[in-house]
Order: sequence, then structure tokens, then C-alpha cells
Amino acid sequence: MIFLPQDVYVKINYEYYSGRKLDYNNPVTFNDKIQWLKVFYHREILHQLVDKYAVRDYVKEKVGSQYLNELYAVYNKPAEVDFEKLPNQFVLKGVHGFHLNLIVKDKNKLNLKKTNYLLNKWMLKDHYRNGKEWAYKNVKPRIIAEKYLEEFGKDVVNDYKFFCFNGKPKFIQIDMERGTEDLRCYYDLDWKKLPFTTEKNKFFEGELQMPEHFNEMIDVAQKLSKDFPFVRVDLYNINGKILFGEMTFYPTDGRKKYIPNEYNKIIGDYLELPKIPEGQKVIT
Repeated sequence: MIFLPQDVYVKINYEYYSGRKLDYNNPVTFNDKIQWLKVFYHREILHQLVDKYAVRDYVKEKVGSQYLNELYAVYNKPAEVDFEKLPNQFVLKGVHGFHLNLIVKDKNKLNLKKTNYLLNKWMLKDHYRNGKEWAYKNVKPRIIAEKYLEEFGKDVVNDYKFFCFNGKPKFIQIDMERGTEDLRCYYDLDWKKLPFTTEKNKFFEGELQMPEHFNEMIDVAQKLSKDFPFVRVDLYNINGKILFGEMTFYPTDGRKKYIPNEYNKIIGDYLELPKIPEGQKVIT
């Protein structure tokens, strides 16, 4: 099926995974509209913004280089990675997709043979091919090495994901203890906990303290998102220092289940889709 035209493939794939028929003429839920964006919202800049190396120039231009994590190196192929020159702690990322991360807390314990095998697997990944997420189409596979981030008193730093609609952050997804407990919850911009969660993540029952300089985080997300109908802007807050993570245009490929399900529609109402470009057909 991956050889089908994108608009046909997305309809079939979406119905297969969600059980919901997709009407491009009348997308209703948030997930519906994410599928629509894949097929009809094709701005060239999206290729740059999902590239974890190329996006750095955009962040520098819009909000300043002070929000960028320290970059050690960029590599065109795994054989270029010089582990001896890297510090004891670092992070490797594939720039051309998602879930391509290797967190190294102690280089002396790193199995170089397994690591090189993993990095070579990364280079074969094509995230456009399977989900038809247009922004990832033809993004050049590369690897970057960045500074390892740590926060006092925590094994894993919190990930603050701002859901932004036409440049306006509406709510935040907070992921905690990733790779271990995988806890998650949602807050609005007044730091009130929202009554929904998503599948495959354990809902955090407690209350989180608002991070330092929270209004600055909102400002950064707003500036980075202002030119797009929807984008999720991921930020870190390391003891008050705000750092950029990534920009995501199709969270979970637009197939995330919301609990309760009504929030799929509530969030979808935030997303005002642009007009379909003239001459571009719609599959009914």
C-alpha cells in the first residue's frame, strides 16, 4: 500500500488504525485534521523544521541561539562519529525522524559494535514512507551529537510539549520519566490540570509545580509557531533555563486515542485548516 498516492494511502491507513472513515471535505476531530495536513499542507519550510539539525537556524532566527542545546557535531554517516572526541555524557539523534535517540550517560559502558549497528539502522529509516507524513519527505539522514541534559533531583528531564494553533499555544503535554515510568499529563496555560489523557501512557495522578519562567516558555512557543495552523513545540526547562527540543506537525501520526474520546473533537476545534490550494483534488 505504500506505493499508493498519498491521499489514498492516508485514508486507508487511517481507517485501518482508527476504525474511522476520513472525509477530506469535512475533517472533524484533531486526528482527522492531522491527516488533512499531511495531504494538503505542503510548505517547503516544513522539511527544514522537522530536521533536528536544520531547524536550529530557524530557532536562532526567531528566538535566539540561547534557546539551543549545545551541539557537539553533525555527521553524514555513522562512520564519521568519533566517540573519542565526545565527552563522557552525550546524546545522539537521527535528524530525519522520530524515536531516533541514544542517551549516553557513561561512554565507558557503551557497546560500540551495537551502537554502530543501531546508527546504521537509523540511516535506513524513512518516516515519510510508512506514515506519509509529508514534512519528512526527502529529509537527508544525518546524526547529531548534543549535550546530555540533566536536572537536579531527576533521572530524566521533563518534556514540555506546547500544542500551538495559528501561533497560539493552547495547552501543554508534560512527559515525565521517559523510558521508565512514562508518565504523562496535560495542563492549560493557567497551569490548571486538564481532565484527559492518551493511550499507552500512565496518567500522572498528582500535581506538578509550574516550571520557572513559564511565561517565557509560552513566549518562545508562540514565536516559533506563529506561521503555522498547527505545530507542537517541545521545550525543556533545566532549572529555569529554557531549551528547544523539536517541532512536530503530526503527533503520533494523528492516531492517538484520547481518553475521554470527546477531547479529540475539543482539540480539533482549535485547529482551523487553511484552504486547499487551487487545482488540488480531494479524494472523497
